Parts: sequence; structure tokens; C-alpha cells
Amino acid sequence: MILWESYDKNEAYVIVMLLIAYAAVFGLPKKLPPQIAILFLVWGVASATLFDFTIGGGMLDFYKVNDSNKYELTDLLTYFLFATFSYFFVYFYQVLRIRKKTLIPYILAWTIIGLSMEKISSIMGVTQYQNGYQMHFSIIVFLVIQTTTALYFELIKRKFKMTA
Repeated sequence: MILWESYDKNEAYVIVMLLIAYAAVFGLPKKLPPQIAILFLVWGVASATLFDFTIGGGMLDFYKVNDSNKYELTDLLTYFLFATFSYFFVYFYQVLRIRKKTLIPYILAWTIIGLSMEKISSIMGVTQYQNGYQMHFSIIVFLVIQTTTALYFELIKRKFKMTA
């Protein structure tokens, strides 16, 4: 792993977003037990890593993250940024009391948020598409991840007997 090839707007963007996102994580009122909050922060890192190493690299290599296809420190920091999105997804799922009737609109709203953040990240040079990949292909990734996250959270809520 290298520090970075060149420090420019994409590294600055990732660092600023990390500061903002984690300030929000620690600043918002606590609505989740600490062990569940940590679990979903780890879930965000794991799911981002899974997709990054399957469609972002290897044989498919549909995009590069940051300045190169080499692994940079900023790539690792990007995974920690994804952790906060997983946290916010379950945090607001709990706060908004998402149920069966509101689950699909909630997932669609988060898909739009994800696509918006991906667009901004692309503009800032964090993600560069290659080998024919286009941003709208990410819709399926967001739908799969968010649906899985919601189902997993429902399972965890039952195990912990959490109420809204």
C-alpha cells in the first residue's frame, strides 16, 4: 500500500467527508445500542470491500478508486466512509420507524442518496469508471446492499428485542 500517488482534490474530499460523517455519527442522539452501531459500521466496511474487490478490481476492473489502480491509504479511508453510510441507513431506519409499507420507498430514497454521493465522488476524482462501466449500473449494487442491510437489521432487532 502506498500513501498516495499525488495529494489532490480526491484525497482532500475523502478526508473532509470522513470528518463530517464521523462528526455526525458521534454527534447525533444515540438511537442504537453501541454494539449494533459498531456492527453496522463494520458491515459498511465489509460490504464496500466485497463490492470493491469484485467489480472494482480483479478481472472485471470496472472502476479505479482515487488516483490509481494501486492500493492507496485513501482507498482504505474510503471504506471507513462507507461504514458511516451503513450506520446512517440503520440509524434513520430506526428513527423513522421503517416498516413493510415504507421499506421500498426508504430503500429507493437511499439509492438516490447513494447515486448522488457516487456522482459527487466521481466529480471529485474518487471514482473513475473504466471498461464500459456507467454510474447507473450501481443502482443494482445499492438495491442489493440496502435490501440486505435492512433484512439484516430486522434480524438483529429481533435478536436484541429492540423496539422503535
